[in-house]
Amino acid sequence: QVQLVESGGGSVQAGGSLRLSCAVSGFTVSSYLMGWFRQGPGKEREGVAIIDRDGMTRYSDSVKGRFTISKDNAKNTLYLQMNSLKPEDTAMYYCAVGYALNLSPAYFGSWGQGTQVTVSS
Repeated sequence: QVQLVESGGGSVQAGGSLRLSCAVSGFTVSSYLMGWFRQGPGKEREGVAIIDRDGMTRYSDSVKGRFTISKDNAKNTLYLQMNSLKPEDTAMYYCAVGYALNLSPAYFGSWGQGTQVTVSS
């Protein structure tokens, strides 16, 4: 059974950092393309960062240079290191598994339940 469980969200002040984790069961992260997405209040879900099985990454312009996606194959876990956080980063963050190196959520599925990130100014 495929299961993705996000954790690590919280409330921070602008300029702070958080590291999100996505614990995976039912498949190995080393074999699949995975990504982080977010959905702010009243907004559509958007792609934040994706990583393929070879380690190639892609980031949205809004987080490039501030966020880093990575995975630990031994722990079967996906991570998102978020630095220099801004109030506009406030959203529910989700991880998912996909089939195309594309930031569109349409290419991803098996969504986790999400973890809330709130950044105050």
